[in-house]
Amino acid sequence: MGLQICFRADAALWIGTGHVMRCLTLADALSAAGHDCHFICRSHRGHLLDVIHDRGYTTTALPAALQQAEPVAGSHAHWLGVSAEQDAADTAAVLRSRGCDWLVADHYALDAQWEAHMRACSGHVLVIDDLADRAHDCDLLLDQTYSRRSEDYLSLVPASARLLCGSANALLRPDFAAQRDASLARRAAQPYPLQKVLVSMGGVDADNATAEVLRGLAATPGAGSLAVTVVMGGQAPWLGEVQQLSQSLALDVTVLVDVRDMASLMAQADLAIGAAGATAWERCCLGLPTLMAVLADNQRLVAEGLRAAGAVQLLPAVNSLAASLPGLLEGLLADPEQLRQMSRRAAALVDGGGARRVVETMEMMS
Repeated sequence: MGLQICFRADAALWIGTGHVMRCLTLADALSAAGHDCHFICRSHRGHLLDVIHDRGYTTTALPAALQQAEPVAGSHAHWLGVSAEQDAADTAAVLRSRGCDWLVADHYALDAQWEAHMRACSGHVLVIDDLADRAHDCDLLLDQTYSRRSEDYLSLVPASARLLCGSANALLRPDFAAQRDASLARRAAQPYPLQKVLVSMGGVDADNATAEVLRGLAATPGAGSLAVTVVMGGQAPWLGEVQQLSQSLALDVTVLVDVRDMASLMAQADLAIGAAGATAWERCCLGLPTLMAVLADNQRLVAEGLRAAGAVQLLPAVNSLAASLPGLLEGLLADPEQLRQMSRRAAALVDGGGARRVVETMEMMS
């Protein structure tokens, strides 16, 4: 008999889409193994409840706050839109009505105090985190950050908690593992091509980094020969402007919205220009070299780890992308061997089997 799994994760214009999307990846793996998955999400501006429903999952929409709380430096508490106590009461009511073998919590605004409230109405708690900045009351914790060690959480979780740390546990859809061998074989061929560039600055891209990247590409000598594909979410506030800009520049640009087959796009691309979010692990799995931008403070550890591993080159701040990108691209166009080296190092970090390992651990612990 399958397990009853409930996910508590949000998407919003100020949160982005990555937390919900990686939960959907885990839900797909759990569903394929015969388990039932349900999503509990607050209906913030920029929520993904329709996307979740279209993927075949039932949902509970918690009401959004009438007024979004003001951000506080160093805190993610405002992400909830309501108090943690209110959110705990709302979530617990859903869990009690449905029954829950596992609660999966993927939210920077939730911590041990919230999770403790869930104990009475959930058999087990899995926390997905990548900050290691607060205590958790959980049975299993997943942190897919490269170079993350279990020791980073030992003082933050119960002694009995199981820890899955490091990029080997990255939650990727099975289509990335399926395309891995062919993608790596193509990149190993001589010479490494640099013809197709994939631009993906996150599902929301609140800072409009995509436009800065396109302006930088347009200013790069030789970039006119490149085929540029831009991927954005349908909720992205700057989508219309990017679509207009792409038509006005002397570049071969295609703008795609709410892409379903990201694995194929990445496998066919020769270079990615992207944010240091969840898609970083997808690129690594396929050996896709990346010029990486840090668009939020919580992405910095991931980006610095991947740079140290030689898997990416880091871009400067968003407001200087257009000025700095031409120099970096000219160097890669002149010496594509750099791309081959980045590809090999990236592929060594993620094999695409992380979701399967997480599911097997949850089943073993149930």
